[in-house]
Amino acid sequence: MTTQLQHRETEMGRFEVEVELANYDDIARARAGDIAPQQVRRTKISGVVDTGATKLVIPESTAKLLGVRTQGTAKVRYADGRSANRDLAPGVELTYFGRQGLFIAVIEPKRTTALIGAVGGTRSRSRSEAAYLAAARPRPDYLRD
Repeated sequence: MTTQLQHRETEMGRFEVEVELANYDDIARARAGDIAPQQVRRTKISGVVDTGATKLVIPESTAKLLGVRTQGTAKVRYADGRSANRDLAPGVELTYFGRQGLFIAVIEPKRTTALIGAVGGTRSRSRSEAAYLAAARPRPDYLRD
């Protein structure tokens, strides 16, 4: 299945994208034959890839839609200096332009979009997820080789 996902530049180090998120527990159950593949809970959501952010953050409404389980909390600090404890959701699969990753997401009650930063997930990478996604995004013709 090929998914067409869009992106839009916003400012240096940040760009808007449409990503697909899925409940990885559902994916595993579908692979095992316990549920049909079309029963995997997934959704497309707008997000901002930010090389200055440090986690994958998803709206609470999206976490509920996906039915992801929560496990533990993380203390988050906002740009304005405030901090709060937020639930963590392991097992969120993120797909962008054909690349997939499995991550632990921070659930943010008041967000309406995803925030994709230097994600610490269940799959380790030598560079940030934001840089990984930035490298995957389509380039305008004048930047191509």
